[in-house]
Amino acid sequence: MFLGERRKLVEEMILARTEAERERALAALLPLQREDFTRILEAMDGLPVTIRLLDPPLHEFLPDHTELAVRVAAAEARGDLPDAHDTELLTAVNRMHEENPMLGLRGVRLGLVVPGLVAMQVRAIGEAVARRVSAGGDPRAEIMVPLVGDVRELRIVREEVRRVLDEVSAASGVRVDCPVGTMIELPRAALTAGLIAGEAEFFSFGTNDLTQTTWGFSRDDVEAEFFSAYLDKGVFPVSPFETLDREGVGRLIGIAVAEGRATRPGLKIGVCGEHGGDPDSVHFFHAAGLDYVSCSPFRVPVARLEAGRAALEAADVSDSR
Repeated sequence: MFLGERRKLVEEMILARTEAERERALAALLPLQREDFTRILEAMDGLPVTIRLLDPPLHEFLPDHTELAVRVAAAEARGDLPDAHDTELLTAVNRMHEENPMLGLRGVRLGLVVPGLVAMQVRAIGEAVARRVSAGGDPRAEIMVPLVGDVRELRIVREEVRRVLDEVSAASGVRVDCPVGTMIELPRAALTAGLIAGEAEFFSFGTNDLTQTTWGFSRDDVEAEFFSAYLDKGVFPVSPFETLDREGVGRLIGIAVAEGRATRPGLKIGVCGEHGGDPDSVHFFHAAGLDYVSCSPFRVPVARLEAGRAALEAADVSDSR
């Protein structure tokens, strides 16, 4: 949603030197996001739509550091004045450089650090819901806050969500009330799920990141470097990014499900990630008490088949007792 032609607007938001400049960039993104959500809710009328707030590190929306540095250096070597925009971008890229960006400024942290970002997205969602209700639709938007590690992070964002949705309700005359939940993708979130469930109306396990943070692996790096040796030596029977690691990640999921539902008995819990389309993992998720799995489109047929098998196997076990 933020790439292509829209990337320029995100770039302007990142480069903004003043609050007014940032607000202009966010104001330009608002109608685009609102139209996106309106069309999605129309297509999914009557069905729940979980919308994850912006998650990637902001540097992903800026040009490549090496490419920028070469352009600026080449201009200086020719004795030319480097392009002012390139220089500004290079300064921003240098400022935002992180050694490990996937564990840096992303997810809920973006919402807490970048003023107006959460409000813009929530306003777009709320106004899209109000539009669909006014058009006679049945929109069921749910707002998911990513990478929460502490209940206080979620509490702050949830308060802003409520404030913005109240403003949308007052302006539109339509009562907009979207459930707010979170992704459980950090071990600390799983271990403090009972506290987090006090603020979250649903959980979705982000098993790709939960696997990375539990094992201390950067998937993009380690799969190409030593996973083949680990598989050959029997350290892994299969990659933990293909089939869920039941002993480690699975235990965290079990803790989070138990403690989350102890706090909020009706807590809806699902999984988001490629494990949601892996047959063995789907059976584990069913046994763990999850309500749904989510995965890439090409894996959906397998996920549906295995979810059905898991339900039948559980029914057979129950009947035999």
